[in-house]
Amino acid sequence: MASSKAHQATGFAAGVIAAAIVARHGGGPFQAGVLLSFIAGMAGATAPDWLEVAWWSRARRLWITHRTLTHWGIGWLALLALSYHLLGHSIYAAPAFGFACGGLMHLFADWPNPLGVPWIAGRHSLNLWNSGNCDLIVVAASWAAAWFIGQHVWLHDAYGLPWLRHLCAG
Repeated sequence: MASSKAHQATGFAAGVIAAAIVARHGGGPFQAGVLLSFIAGMAGATAPDWLEVAWWSRARRLWITHRTLTHWGIGWLALLALSYHLLGHSIYAAPAFGFACGGLMHLFADWPNPLGVPWIAGRHSLNLWNSGNCDLIVVAASWAAAWFIGQHVWLHDAYGLPWLRHLCAG
């Protein structure tokens, strides 16, 4: 698993990604949805870990095994797809979308280590490094994704890679 600081840093990037996408879909009155999706994205990036804690008991132990239900990729993808579909139709869609972006960012940060995450049925690992190592790579990748999505939405691809478009066009 990535460190808590890495999850927080990638959560900030997930919040930027969610806010950019929600802004593209209108963002609601006074752009409240943009702010809510950003905050929810940051919270969602740590959610798979804190959702495992039995907050209702004094012991605060895990109520389920680590990296099981709360780290299940299908659940986070379903929340992302449903909330994206409901953007502009429900006041809850923007924060739910941000929360799902953060949750998926958490899974992407945990995926490279040997324990892996349960994407569909069983756990899958990229097996690239041990937990807590190479957090800088995960954080840099999340911020690269936030930059590409943010500049595409807010700056209309002003600082994109126009040469890449010309290469692909042939």
